[in-house]
Amino acid sequence: MSLPPEKASELKQIIHNHLIKMNIHAKIRDVLAETVREDLDPGHSSLSEEDFLRALQRRGIVDDVMKDLHFSKVMPDTELGLQNTPKPATHFIDKDPTKLKKTNMDPARRYLYLQVLGGKAFLEHLQEPEPLPGQVCSTFTLYLHFRNQRFHSKPVPCACEPDLQEGFLLEIHREGLGDGSKMADATTMLSICDPVHLVLIKRDTSSETTLVSSYFLDWRTVLSSPSGKTSIAVELLGVGSECKVTAGVLNMSLDLYPPLSEILSPDIITTQQSLERQKTAEKERLFLVYAKQWWREFLEIRQANQSKLVKIFAQDENGVNRPVCSYVRVLRAGRLLESPRQAARFVSLLGGGGKQEQWCSLLAFLCRNKGDCEDHATLLCSLLLGFGLDAYVCVGTKPKSLAHTWVMTRGTDSTITFWESTLHQAIDPDAPPLAPQPRPSYPYRTIGCVFNHRSFLANCQPSDAVELCSFDFHNQSQWKVMSEEAVGSVCSPGSTTSLPPLPPLCGPSLEPSAASNQLELELRYLVVEHRKDLGLATVWDDHLSYVLSSALAAYELERCMGTSCGNEEFQDAVRRAVPDGHTFKGFPIHFLHHNARRAFATCLRSPFCDEIVCCRGDHVRLAVRVRVFAYPESACAVWVMFACKYRSVL
Repeated sequence: MSLPPEKASELKQIIHNHLIKMNIHAKIRDVLAETVREDLDPGHSSLSEEDFLRALQRRGIVDDVMKDLHFSKVMPDTELGLQNTPKPATHFIDKDPTKLKKTNMDPARRYLYLQVLGGKAFLEHLQEPEPLPGQVCSTFTLYLHFRNQRFHSKPVPCACEPDLQEGFLLEIHREGLGDGSKMADATTMLSICDPVHLVLIKRDTSSETTLVSSYFLDWRTVLSSPSGKTSIAVELLGVGSECKVTAGVLNMSLDLYPPLSEILSPDIITTQQSLERQKTAEKERLFLVYAKQWWREFLEIRQANQSKLVKIFAQDENGVNRPVCSYVRVLRAGRLLESPRQAARFVSLLGGGGKQEQWCSLLAFLCRNKGDCEDHATLLCSLLLGFGLDAYVCVGTKPKSLAHTWVMTRGTDSTITFWESTLHQAIDPDAPPLAPQPRPSYPYRTIGCVFNHRSFLANCQPSDAVELCSFDFHNQSQWKVMSEEAVGSVCSPGSTTSLPPLPPLCGPSLEPSAASNQLELELRYLVVEHRKDLGLATVWDDHLSYVLSSALAAYELERCMGTSCGNEEFQDAVRRAVPDGHTFKGFPIHFLHHNARRAFATCLRSPFCDEIVCCRGDHVRLAVRVRVFAYPESACAVWVMFACKYRSVL
């Protein structure tokens, strides 16, 4: 078996270090001296190399070396997901944060090694007690995005000086994504204005997430370092109303691999950054002038336009006013989502964040795993555009004149479809399993404007009531359209350096089967303990539990695709599993989390579920089934069904 040169030299170094550790040279000298003394006796020939090796073997030196020399099993590159041909780094989620991963570094490409060396001055946690070993506590997790690559740190306990110690290897592409055929020089990298987007998330003991900070790091200062390494202290600011208040400081180091042969002067980097800011500011100024003129013209069309909900700008988490069109981009999910309906289901599984006048960048929304209706609508619109639909975000009101945002698509036959991704319709527990559920109605009252990544249109019809509205966007008497060129000057990708880069979606962070089994075991334990407190024994019917699986699968299919199937098969299986003279009861429920105690407490608040869990009677058998459906990011749909059967006694 032949080894590549670098592997051979590595093997030699391992053996050399082991021999030094054994003090092998001293042992060899002792054996050599003893052998030479024996060879000085009369009748002995000269000492040969073979004689000396035999002497080493007789005294057990060779056996000692081989016995103590162990080689750890190294997984081949193909098992580690690495290829012989160098490929660009891609996004991943580290499911086991304690396991170190190998990566392949192409010597023909540039890399930026960003190392987090700890945090300080997180004064909100100044009085935070030191967590005891094994104690559940609030944690910080740092998320990164750079040029289509996403990473995250291990969660660490919240503290005034959190122990955030992580390293991230970021590949610097030369031009477009995946173009690494040539080594990027200093001038090329200076023109790459994409920042490293840092998002810090706090997760409390009940798994609720809070966005602590969202920061855009300009990494190009490392281009002026003679050693290719620089250390920085990043001041993280708060979000929303606290966007001017320091949340904490992260100490970092930036390393460039391989180091530059010719560095740039700090003045050149500062000048480049200043030119980019000036260019962005000028584009934003011209768009603001245009938007003000456009708005005056819109108000002059009719008096009623002054009361319509037309939103041209929205503040992001850092308090920066951005055109609403910049929140929508064409987003393709690769193999993670297979259809527009599945995309809508995924977005609906991201939690709500309460009503506040703050829109979020996409990375902050995904990392936080929850957001307002605006965040859901812009993400869903981006995904539907990726699937090739003519999608728009609608801004208007719902009942009680509450401001609301949703998504609309227009078919080639002018069919209008509204998509709502934040409402969940509860299943009627009294209905038979898999009975058709009533279709939800979305009572949108008014619509003031619609927009996507390149269009903005305001409703200038006499009435903004949705049921009276015409959606013929080519009719300028009904919709006032902004110039696509003006919108594109500040909203198209790469138009300004102030636009947050678009992150890719990450794969599911859950393994569905393992998560389903774990949650089901925990719920069984909680049911047994609950019934024990009531003085009741618990006998499980494993077959009945398994039969419930098809119902849960059908529930998720209906939520995702809008179609129901399998009802007849499920009812037939239940009839066969429940003997004559017995009664069957079932209670399905849906969650967006997989916390067993929270789920069980919610279930017991329903009298239908409480009746099943606390069932008394003759020959009572209980069943519970859990199905976890994993979606991109950390989104999941969790279906639980409790059931019981017992002999009817009149």
